[in-house]
Amino acid sequence: MPRAMLDYTKTILQKVSFDAKLFNKELKKAISRLLPSEIEELKIWLQFYILDKPELQPTLLLLKA
Repeated sequence: MPRAMLDYTKTILQKVSFDAKLFNKELKKAISRLLPSEIEELKIWLQFYILDKPELQPTLLLLKA
């Protein structure tokens, strides 16, 4: 079941990636709900996902804190 939450989070982040503020908000919610191991997996996924989206680059700081 936890895997489903991570997959759901990725789907939501992809859908809101057109708006940096909304993406940031959803990422904060995800960090508060996911397990530490899932957050690490999300961090890896996010690094690849935002490579071509410079407006979303600052969101990586949320995962480093």
